[in-house]
Amino acid sequence: MNIPMYLFIIIVALFAYLIGSIPTGYIIVKAKTGKDIRTIGSGSTGATNVKRVLGKKWFFTVMILDAIKGMIPVLLTKYLILGDSIGLLAVIAAVTVIIGHSKPVFLKFKGGKSVASGIGTIYALNFIAGIILTVIWCIITYFTKYVSVGSIIAILTAPFIMYFLDSPVAYTIYCALAAIYIIYLHRENIKRLIQGNENKVR
Repeated sequence: MNIPMYLFIIIVALFAYLIGSIPTGYIIVKAKTGKDIRTIGSGSTGATNVKRVLGKKWFFTVMILDAIKGMIPVLLTKYLILGDSIGLLAVIAAVTVIIGHSKPVFLKFKGGKSVASGIGTIYALNFIAGIILTVIWCIITYFTKYVSVGSIIAILTAPFIMYFLDSPVAYTIYCALAAIYIIYLHRENIKRLIQGNENKVR
């Protein structure tokens, strides 16, 4: 029996959102210290805030896990659902997984800023684009000492990289929308950068 496309869309969106909602940073900090990371530092559940509590090792651990979390639903959608030649379903999975990370149902919709999970979705859509973005993030963060600056600049370049790699139009549009959303989530960081109060990487 053929499943209607709208059911595919609902299933993909729900699955990706729930995967994105798994609060990796919250779980690790809670398990290691008993603390609620949402009451610490920026209140984000992402890797940068985890670093404030557990240090550099767990910063990278959470970042990698969140990136994998972003990759899983997109890869499954991309390779298991046939007949999606323009990549629409993969993009729907990408959109909903980063929404899940930033607005997780398991934590009353208070999560992270979707940088690592967002880059994970880009790895799943176009592996070369993911590598380029990671290199950009590393270089900018290293020289500026601001994770937020590295994240903002990297994600801003994403739609251009996807376009020049001749990816499907849907992927480029997704990267543009994701960039707008993730920069919006960084609005407090941008204010602190302007005021000179943003925390540097140490």
